Amino acid sequence: MDMYIRVKRSKTTYFIRCKPSDKILDIKQKLEDLIDQPVNNQRLILPGTGEVLEDSKTLADQKVENDAVVALTLRKDDNEFEEINIVRPNDFCHSRDADGANW
Repeated sequence: MDMYIRVKRSKTTYFIRCKPSDKILDIKQKLEDLIDQPVNNQRLILPGTGEVLEDSKTLADQKVENDAVVALTLRKDDNEFEEINIVRPNDFCHSRDADGANW
């Protein structure tokens, strides 16, 4: 059965088509084609729990379900991974009524 997950980093969301039996490494390989970053420079994390997803385990093993949000962090120059940074629309969009601005 096909499913998809939303992989988010900063203001960007990647919709990845996958199967519950796909390993995290498979997801990272799909991302490598999209973002031009080798799999060893990628880390996938469940934002709600902070759990780092293990390459050798499947999505089902780690209870990643259809339409799940997964955070992508990349390795920095100092060999550490960046912090999770997911920008929500409310973080950069203000409603017209909220600040009285004329649009």
